[in-house]
Amino acid sequence: MTKRILQGHVVSNKNNKTIVVKVKRRFRHPFYGKVISRSKKYHAHDEKNKFKKGDLVKIIETRPISKLKTWEVIDK
Repeated sequence: MTKRILQGHVVSNKNNKTIVVKVKRRFRHPFYGKVISRSKKYHAHDEKNKFKKGDLVKIIETRPISKLKTWEVIDK
């Protein structure tokens, strides 16, 4: 099974070795056809604490690291 890769902006880096990434997606409504924006926040593992708030990062799905963290940062 392939691992998902998502791209988003860092909205919080206050936790140790953890960042919160907000991923926005756009899709067309199945009936009305209007373009809708939705966003979701993911907790991602940042081993070296090098990403700051506002950075654009890519995250990849990984094994569960903690209760909320199942994603890991690949690159900026």
